[in-house]
Amino acid sequence: MDIEPLAGREYFPAISKFTYLNAASIALMFKGACEAAVAWQRDLAENGTLGFDEAAEQSVFSGVHEAFARLIGATARDIAVGSSFTELVASLAWAMMPARPENIVGVDVVFPSTIYPWLRVANTTGCEIRLLRTNDYYADENELAGLIDDNTAVVAISHVEFGSGQRYDLQRLAEVAHSHGALLAVDATQSAGAIPIDVSRDGVDILVAAGYKWLCGPFGAAVMYVAPHLQTRFEPGLAGFRSHTDMWDLRADRIQYRDDAGRFEFGTMAYGCALGLAEAIKFILSLGVDAVCAHDFKLRTRLAEGLKQRGAQLLSPVEDTECSPIVSARFAGFSSRRLVDSLRQQDVIVSPRADFVRFSPHLYNSSDDIDHALEVLDRALAP
Repeated sequence: MDIEPLAGREYFPAISKFTYLNAASIALMFKGACEAAVAWQRDLAENGTLGFDEAAEQSVFSGVHEAFARLIGATARDIAVGSSFTELVASLAWAMMPARPENIVGVDVVFPSTIYPWLRVANTTGCEIRLLRTNDYYADENELAGLIDDNTAVVAISHVEFGSGQRYDLQRLAEVAHSHGALLAVDATQSAGAIPIDVSRDGVDILVAAGYKWLCGPFGAAVMYVAPHLQTRFEPGLAGFRSHTDMWDLRADRIQYRDDAGRFEFGTMAYGCALGLAEAIKFILSLGVDAVCAHDFKLRTRLAEGLKQRGAQLLSPVEDTECSPIVSARFAGFSSRRLVDSLRQQDVIVSPRADFVRFSPHLYNSSDDIDHALEVLDRALAP
C-alpha cells in the first residue's frame, strides 16, 4: 500500500534532495517556521525597535504558548518558553533542589540532558540518583515503577527514548509517582509533534520539549509545561526581568514572580526562533497530530518489516503501546557507522547510535522513501 507524505516539498523543500529519515536527530524544518524566524531577524536588522518595540517583546511568546498548549491539552498560562530543553530543565531542577534523603528516578539509556541537570543538583544537595539498568536498551516499566518510593522527589524520564524509540505509559508512571508524593517530569523532545499527548488526562506534572525534532521547528527554542498546581510553588532556578509579574517595571530592589509558568521565562533570546516554533506547531495542528502519528506509524511498520526481512535485530519495541516512529536496528558483522556512511553516499540520511542504526521517518516521508532506503541498504549489506 502506498503511503503519501502528509506534507510535500512546498512545505519541506529539502525532500527533493535526499531521502531524509532522521527526525529523531534533527527534523527537516517547516518552511513557514524558517520564514518567520528569518523575517524577525531581518526586521530587527532593518528597523530595530520601530517594529519590535516593548509591547511586541512582551507578547512575543503568545503564539507558541497558545499553540503548544493546544498540542498537549493545556492552557497558555501553563507554558514557558526558553532557548533550549536543558536551560528549562536546569531552572526547574534548581528550583526544586531535592536533597538527601530524597531521590530522582530515571533510566540509564535516557538522553543525558534529561538527567544531567538533576545530577548536577544532586552533586550539591546529596540527593540520590536512581537509574534503572536496562537490558539491551529496553526498560521494564514494572522495574522502573519499583524504583519509586516515598523518598522519590521526581521521576525524570523521556516519553520516547532517543536510542531505541521505546515509549512509556505516562499515565501509569504518573499514578505511581503521585502515590508516593513524587512528581513526573517528562522529556517530550522525541514525541511532541509525532505522538498525541494529553498532560491533563495523564497527570503529567512537568513536560519539556525542544523544537527542532518532531515539531519541525528551529534550533534555539524549547517549551515547558508546568501543571497549574506547581506554578507558584517553586522559585525558578534562573530568574530575570521576564520572570517578573511586570517585566517592564525595571526596578532591581525586588522581584515579584509571575503566577503562571511564565516565571520560568527569564531573559532575552533569539525571539525569532520562538516565532518560528509557533508556526511549526500550528502547521502540525493543522494536519492533526493523530493523523501525523498514524502516518508515521505506517511508515514505521513498513520499515521494521523490511529490516527484519534483511536479518536485522530490532532494538525498538514492537508492541503498539511501547513503540514510536523510531526504528533502531543492529546488523551482525556490520559497523553502524559504516552502514550510515554508505547510506549517506546514496543520499539516504539516518543516524548511527552506539552499535546500531537509527531510522526516524516523519510526516514529509512516503512509502517510496522507505522502499528506497531498504534498496540502498541491500547494496550496503551485499557481500
